[in-house]
Amino acid sequence: MCTPDYIFEMSWEVCQKIGGIYTVLSTRAKTLHEQFGDCLIFIGPDCWKTRPCPFFQEDDNLFAEWVDLAKKQSLPLRVGRWQVPGEPVAILVDFSTFYAEKNQIYAQMWELFQVDSLHAYGDYDEASMFAYAAAKVVESFYRFYLNEGHRVVCHGNEWMTGMGLLYLRHHLPQVATLFTTHATTIGRSIAGNGKPLYDYFQAYDGNQMARELNVQSKHSVERQTAHFADCFTTVSHITARECAQLLERQADVVLPNGFNGDFVSGREHLMRLRTAARERLMKVANALTGRVFPEDTFIVSTSGRYEFRNKGYDVFLDVVGKLANSDNLSRQVLAFIQVPAWSTGARADLKGRLHQDTSYNVPLEAPFITHWLHQPLNDSILHYMRGLELDKNSHPRLSLVFIPSYLDGRDGIFDREYYELLAGNDLCVYPSYYEPWGYTPLEAIAFGVPCITTDLAGFGQWVCQETGSTALMETGVEVVHRTDGNYEDVVEKITASVLALMKCGDEAADIGRKALQLSEKALWRHFIKYYNQAYGLALERSRERINVTHNKRV
Repeated sequence: MCTPDYIFEMSWEVCQKIGGIYTVLSTRAKTLHEQFGDCLIFIGPDCWKTRPCPFFQEDDNLFAEWVDLAKKQSLPLRVGRWQVPGEPVAILVDFSTFYAEKNQIYAQMWELFQVDSLHAYGDYDEASMFAYAAAKVVESFYRFYLNEGHRVVCHGNEWMTGMGLLYLRHHLPQVATLFTTHATTIGRSIAGNGKPLYDYFQAYDGNQMARELNVQSKHSVERQTAHFADCFTTVSHITARECAQLLERQADVVLPNGFNGDFVSGREHLMRLRTAARERLMKVANALTGRVFPEDTFIVSTSGRYEFRNKGYDVFLDVVGKLANSDNLSRQVLAFIQVPAWSTGARADLKGRLHQDTSYNVPLEAPFITHWLHQPLNDSILHYMRGLELDKNSHPRLSLVFIPSYLDGRDGIFDREYYELLAGNDLCVYPSYYEPWGYTPLEAIAFGVPCITTDLAGFGQWVCQETGSTALMETGVEVVHRTDGNYEDVVEKITASVLALMKCGDEAADIGRKALQLSEKALWRHFIKYYNQAYGLALERSRERINVTHNKRV
């Protein structure tokens, strides 16, 4: 299998902390950098421009001559290092100059690859112009420093980079292209629109559903990139099945998502982190609800991208509702929903209370939310809470708190990063309906926190394959069987598991240790072999493609 001399990796989330792909790339960077050094180059959008980017440190000495040339070629970019473990080289490109060429770019993509941009809307233009600019960066760098004697791979993540990979396929065919779809546009749309994705899976036609759900252009560029890339990959076997059906392209390699264990520094550190996190979580909850929470309060949470049905927030809220009305609560329960929403910022009244070193016995107005929202009446989580009467602070043994803000250490209420608070949980629940992988449960067990997920999540399926078990008590992870038709069973099963864990006492620490041990099997050093396989396959196919073209010309 060939090994690349250079790897370029494009993503909208390079140096942009938006979602799960940021976690994939930023935690994998150190392992790849140890292997490839500064021949590993990430490319992301320069959305910061004159503002400082907290994840990027510019370095004027890196590739200085080429940077000057690129700017003369109307390719404004900045070169530096991504401020994550490994500190790999990162290039941020300003793609705004290419909007003037948008129509010509789209026309060429239709002529060459039948990419339909006619029905584009929303973030399609922004993503496509970035992808095009990123490909121009690769092309410019290649022509300045490299030649056909170098083995070069360009790896694009998600449909947002598709147009760049297609550009390289045509204009710089000696660069091998690798495309990863982390979740198909149409699969996510089917699930997110309340349609039964799994019961009728074999009957779905991706192109037809894209028209019905008005995502033709995103689906088109994703589908065509999957077909034309030298190597097509995805992150789990459940998503590989989805790609085969909806994109009509079998994945060449499955690339499971790992993590870098450097940010978890041993058992003693985790215990200190857990103590500090629980103190902060209960302090905020007291200031908000006016309730004093004992040390043995059972803290349970869910978190992730705001996809109400896909991420299973409806299930979580129904579980909390059943717990609130249960006669079997052996401890006080504090439940958190940590899901960034359209927030106006931290509540001033809550901030004021937190500045006082005291406890409270009178709740604030709306004692269930930490940050105000722009449109609270239209918020799905708040609407569901109201329907279950979980917004009234009326259940004596249970409190529910919605945190609609990124926990980046600067949210104004907790002022702790997500990982700093994660360790304070007794249990995390991620009852996903649509989840190609599932970083949140993997992160939870990395901090020794037991979790519940489903077998519709790639991570859940990996746990079953790795351990042969679906039981919380055996591995620290419970994998609940979920289908299109067993919603109530899922709620009942998770509720029973929460109640059982609540009564475990000293056994809970042992379950946490099992979770931690399982997480060590998902380190990037175990999973990076799949990336090397994909790189090698992309290079081999690229070489075959070029040889075929050369022979035709001869």
